[in-house]
Amino acid sequence: MGSESLINPKFSNSKPKVVVIMGATGSGKSRLAIDLASQFPMEIINADSMQVYAGLDVLTNKVPIHDQKGVPHHLLGTISPMLEFTAKDFRDYAIPLISDITSRNHLPVIVGGTNYYIQALVSRFLLDESLGDTDDSCLDETNGDKEPHIQHVSEQENFSYSYENLKAIDPVAANRIHPNDHRKISQYLHLYTSSGVLPSKYLQEKTMENWGDADNLRYNCCFICVDASLPVIDKYVDQRVDQMVNSGLLQEVYEIFNPGAVYTRGLRQAIGVREFEDFLGVYLSQGQGLAVTSAEKLKENMNTILSTSDENPLKQLLQDAIDKVKLNTRRLVRRQKRRLNRLQTLFGWNIHYVDATESLTCFTEESWTTNVVKPSIQIINFYLENDISSDFDATNGIKGLKLMERDLWTQHICKACGHKVLRGAYEWEQHKQGRSHRKRVCRLRKSGVSSLDEQQTLGNY
Repeated sequence: MGSESLINPKFSNSKPKVVVIMGATGSGKSRLAIDLASQFPMEIINADSMQVYAGLDVLTNKVPIHDQKGVPHHLLGTISPMLEFTAKDFRDYAIPLISDITSRNHLPVIVGGTNYYIQALVSRFLLDESLGDTDDSCLDETNGDKEPHIQHVSEQENFSYSYENLKAIDPVAANRIHPNDHRKISQYLHLYTSSGVLPSKYLQEKTMENWGDADNLRYNCCFICVDASLPVIDKYVDQRVDQMVNSGLLQEVYEIFNPGAVYTRGLRQAIGVREFEDFLGVYLSQGQGLAVTSAEKLKENMNTILSTSDENPLKQLLQDAIDKVKLNTRRLVRRQKRRLNRLQTLFGWNIHYVDATESLTCFTEESWTTNVVKPSIQIINFYLENDISSDFDATNGIKGLKLMERDLWTQHICKACGHKVLRGAYEWEQHKQGRSHRKRVCRLRKSGVSSLDEQQTLGNY
């Protein structure tokens, strides 16, 4: 398809068109984007919060130059690993990149699994307002604080930025966050001191004003999600971790290893760094790391350790570290899937799913092309010829909830799950449908919980 096809007179004065390829880690997003670039004049903007950093190419699974097939890649390994690259930074870098790409009559493609980066880029609220915290679903359970900073005009002297003070001023907002989330507490109170507006009132009003249907997004977006069943992607993730270990993952981690380092900033946040801390600490204390001069030597040492008896403490530490990387990656996959579901059901994003399950099970070029590439080409062709950004996908039949109908603020506590705190009706309903919650409920009922206690403990209220 020639570049002239990207200009449709019917929509020449509308928002810039942007393709967004989303999905869980390991699903094949980067590969799909490169394959699509053979059909469309595309340039790729990386939206992976770890791949933006220079270094740890194996650990962060960056696409090697020889596999990029000449397709321009932006924000891939370009940021210093010593810096903290926030969602606001990503937004500020990506906006001019998109303008530059579209000025060449090319199609910008945002590729990555860091959904809060994508939200920061395409959402008017996160772009145009000082407070970027409309929904914690894009931020919780991640390492580090990624949301844009509040830029307040003034502050009251001797003002206590404590959870107790926030609770006294705005109990609704206080119920939304954890008492130990000091940064968010400070953000909310900065907002109050600078504007005099309660954080809960401000956030609700601005959310209603700027979020909702795709019409409220900055760009005319075509969202494509590379999806796969959890059992299949779990197996694939485990295999990929083993491949990364064989390809030099440990050498990369060894080179940046620093006992007692902070793992909530920059590249050290990446899954696969912190997990090896205990092993490398013992490894170095025994003097085995001092003679390591090459990746091959370290790899030889690792293979030697893994081939020793199970009673070897060093082997157990190494195997535990590898298992932790696999476990944490599988957990990341689940968080990414939940967030994608929220973007669709809560914000009405029209996400088109392509199924990579068969391709990941037994990869062949034919299955990948048939099940993933060709459907994506059809979606993009239709997108370029029509305005599909605000329509719902008839295939999956899921429509976004009206924003006025969703409950972001009410706090629910599940006693059955150790007094776990859930925020909002949607998160509460999703939790009650979860397998772990239902198992605990079943055990409690079998143990003979009384009807009154049962209602309070199991969350049936």
